[in-house]
Amino acid sequence: MMEALPPTCSIISISKKTQLKLSSHSTKLYDQSDGDIEIIEKVKFVKGRQRNYMIDSKYITALRMERQHLNKPATEAEYNALYRDTSPGQNVYWCGFGDPPSLTFRADFNDMEYNRERQRNRTLVKGRFQGGNLGWIESSDMELFACMCRKPLDRPTESQQTLMDVIEREGPLNIQSMKEMTGMLVKEITPILHRLQEAFLIYEDQFDGAWDRGWYQFAEMFPDVNFRRYTKIEALKIVLKRFAYRNVLFNVDMAKSFYKMPVKDVKTAVAELLCEGEIMEIEGGYLLKTDYNLLQNTVVEFQKNIFVLHRNDFLVKSHEYDLKEKYKHHEYDILQYILIDGEFHGAVLGHFKNGPYIIEDVVLDSGIKNEKEEIIDAVYRVNNRKKSPVKRYMGREEMPL
Repeated sequence: MMEALPPTCSIISISKKTQLKLSSHSTKLYDQSDGDIEIIEKVKFVKGRQRNYMIDSKYITALRMERQHLNKPATEAEYNALYRDTSPGQNVYWCGFGDPPSLTFRADFNDMEYNRERQRNRTLVKGRFQGGNLGWIESSDMELFACMCRKPLDRPTESQQTLMDVIEREGPLNIQSMKEMTGMLVKEITPILHRLQEAFLIYEDQFDGAWDRGWYQFAEMFPDVNFRRYTKIEALKIVLKRFAYRNVLFNVDMAKSFYKMPVKDVKTAVAELLCEGEIMEIEGGYLLKTDYNLLQNTVVEFQKNIFVLHRNDFLVKSHEYDLKEKYKHHEYDILQYILIDGEFHGAVLGHFKNGPYIIEDVVLDSGIKNEKEEIIDAVYRVNNRKKSPVKRYMGREEMPL
């Protein structure tokens, strides 16, 4: 069911349009919001019931896989556009801490080294964007994400003000220098820095993999960023259109899961995009209006494939609200998720380690008919076959290598 829209909304979902029955088999839809009557579309009835805006899910999936460049890896220019649309980017879950962000399987080059260089020249910059989580965005997008994610700090505590003052006076500083200048403990300093990051008052300059990083005043590093350039909802609408383009079909839960924004804000942004005719509601969620037209007139090639994706992957984070509950295990961690023909149908379970993971089991949804060997091979594309052998497959013990 579509979320309630403001009374001034001029774009009406199919369930809200005025219908004028022409015959027992067809109808025309009219938009009467401004007193003008305009024929929107002719749709047919099936067994006396109106057919909603529907698109075969396999075409949506095929277009998503194409736009994710999981069918055909991206060139550098394509990758730059993909990275922007799926930002904030993150490194590989658990084992990638300190590494550059990576869009696994999506580039026809080593994107980790590419992004390492983009960090070095500060094309990619670090911040706390998704509910305070660390991520990397293009520096040109800092204003947009600051307007969307900033948590203002109107009344800093004495300790927060002390750190801001010393960074303003002596910065850039690393944490050890702050400790020496203020007498505060590292365990006191670190959460304060995180909160100041969330307020976009300071900036952590991580341009390489070194641990000894400098902290600056945010305004010193980004003097042109205007926190009033967009309202939070205006900024969210911009990134939601990017999100819609790369996911093709999305819902409120997906957007909330990825951006960690309050559900009220997501619903408001979605309602405004509906009003403005940027997106439309179909069965299962929302998509760009241009994509609806595209899918009505274009045949998208569907490819069969299997990918095992880490927990920071864009598609995983988009569906995390559902996946983490679906594959939750009372004893094992969810190490990775299994994408089969563009849909999530399984998970790799086990234990994280600072080294090769311990893979206890590989589980799949009932009814999945892929051969065990091709599933196991996909698991070993991202896990070492000898150091992380699969112990079980669907609960049954595997033969040793």
